[in-house]
Amino acid sequence: MTAPASPSPAVRMCWRLSAVFVSALLGSLRSSSADSYVLSDDKGLGRDFDGIGGLSGGGATSRLLVNYPEPYRSQILDYLFKPNFGASLHILKVEIGGDGQTTDGTEPSHMHYEDDENYFRGYEWWLMKEAKKRNPDIVLIGLPWSFPGWLGHGKDWPYDFPDVTADYVVKWIIGAKKYHDLHIQYVGIWNERNFDAKYIKLLRYTLDKSGLEEVRIIASDNLWEPIAQSLLLDPELSGAVDVIGAHYPGTNTVPQALKTLKKLWSSEDYSTFNDDVGAGCWARILNQNYVNGHMTSTISWNLVASYYEELPFGRCGLMTAQEPWSGNYVVSHPIWITAHTTQFTQPGWTYLQTVGHLAKGGSYVALTDGKGNLTVVIETMTHDHSVCIRPPLPAFNLTSQTATFNLQGSFVSPDKLYTLLLLRNHLVNGSFTLDLAEDEVYTLTTITTGTKGSYADPPPSARFPKAYKDNFNDPPFSEASNFADQTGVFEYFMNTSDPGPHVFTMRQVVTQRPVTWTADADQTISVIGDFQWKNLTVTCDAFMENVKNGGVFIAARVSKGGEEVRRAKGVFFWVFANGTYSVTSDIGGCGHSSLQHRSFTWYTLSLTVQGQKASGTLNGKLLWTSSVPVEPPNGWAAIGTASFELAQFDNFSVVAE
Repeated sequence: MTAPASPSPAVRMCWRLSAVFVSALLGSLRSSSADSYVLSDDKGLGRDFDGIGGLSGGGATSRLLVNYPEPYRSQILDYLFKPNFGASLHILKVEIGGDGQTTDGTEPSHMHYEDDENYFRGYEWWLMKEAKKRNPDIVLIGLPWSFPGWLGHGKDWPYDFPDVTADYVVKWIIGAKKYHDLHIQYVGIWNERNFDAKYIKLLRYTLDKSGLEEVRIIASDNLWEPIAQSLLLDPELSGAVDVIGAHYPGTNTVPQALKTLKKLWSSEDYSTFNDDVGAGCWARILNQNYVNGHMTSTISWNLVASYYEELPFGRCGLMTAQEPWSGNYVVSHPIWITAHTTQFTQPGWTYLQTVGHLAKGGSYVALTDGKGNLTVVIETMTHDHSVCIRPPLPAFNLTSQTATFNLQGSFVSPDKLYTLLLLRNHLVNGSFTLDLAEDEVYTLTTITTGTKGSYADPPPSARFPKAYKDNFNDPPFSEASNFADQTGVFEYFMNTSDPGPHVFTMRQVVTQRPVTWTADADQTISVIGDFQWKNLTVTCDAFMENVKNGGVFIAARVSKGGEEVRRAKGVFFWVFANGTYSVTSDIGGCGHSSLQHRSFTWYTLSLTVQGQKASGTLNGKLLWTSSVPVEPPNGWAAIGTASFELAQFDNFSVVAE
């Protein structure tokens, strides 16, 4: 993704303001001719505020975070979750891994196979516990973006047997509590094509009979329609659904959704490069999702950009942590935009009815805890400095302006006035006036606990090491450090049948195509390294467990991953169980050459690419040399299998120039 143009000085000022919140605004409080706005609870309050959140997954967006050394990993987590420090998020939404490619990689299922259950795979359990450690009140949500293939029964659809799929999801929720003491409060239902009413009802029934009546359902976690109309027509369905969730709603809802009287959430939003323009996007939608669409929660995809930047939607997180090998991370501007709301409100606060648009562009919201506290958030984002990646943003005008806010209702009583600590000396007859510049965010609040947390600068940015090896003997998580699975799931495996040097290996475990909204490759693949690598040698031991049709590969200059993985090109060196090998320029290539070798044994494959020449060795003996295409000129290293099949890998190494 190309970074947008450099921001204006006004945008940069916005971030300075975010560092000191209200205190920086006091100089702007003055009495002058201005457009006037009322902040009052005289006619009651608006909707309850449900919180601001971040999304890990959809897919594999926190993959590199777990590999960070301390203290940097804990610092990143503090910026995301620690109250009154950084983003101070109220909600963490995670992917219920389903073994399928879901944007930037795959996440492992708790049930690879019908007779398999394991609640320690992946890193989402760890992430939820770390979030809870910092904020015990954080709300946890789970949503499956893909499902293991056995649930599809040969189809790319998980709902033909809805009772089985409901049981699969509920087992994940039960496992979260049983093995990790994590209480999942919401579960989402999402499919790119449509929702399945029968499945939603069965999920509600299965939750209830499992003693999980308190777990709420978000549907369809995609679009406002047709779910909104269906809820109006089907009382049983309406009774099963608690929240209508929309993805990237463009700050708008639809009349039918409002008629349901359900909570309305932007359950996935933002998805924008996290520079100043991305921060402007986030500031605008955080306010206007409520002002325009009555949405009481907004959840950012994604939580933290902790995946290789050259994968789809690079750096589209609230902050960036994509270099565990160096320890470098970047506290991006959306962190502080988030803090403008999260540090001065909490779920359970209530919006005032008196929210809206400013006369010369921008918006304001006001929230109260019902105990005399008041927080007002104002944004003045111009069009060009608040464009989100989706949907298209219609043209609008915004200019600097002066605004007077009149406090009425319970907010003007003497005891309530006194709580406006930062405003009390600037109120004139219950009003205050601000000069509002372009591209700024203002928070005015009675809450005095907010801070701009900070740590010493992390280590400087560095490229992935040119010499790297992993024998997979010391697994910190179920996945190998720095590998990013793009199709299939590669997990640490203890090979008890091998008393030799390959006791601990990395094993590809997905044996049939998952059910997913995007496109897995027909082969499994996990990438690693520096996307700029050109000349390198990749070496790895491999073991094919499929003695008839198995195949494994190592690769260099791999050009694509994520939802584009089917189009990956590079230099792929394959060895097959039928005694042949192949060299191809893309992941789906074919053409075999004879090779006399035995299956069901370990082989050492080595691939060297130098300029437009490549060579491969098997067990240390030169097997082939070949010219390679000019394109792609660079890319990741990779390992993988010829199909969805069991295979093991060990003693991986790469040496790059």
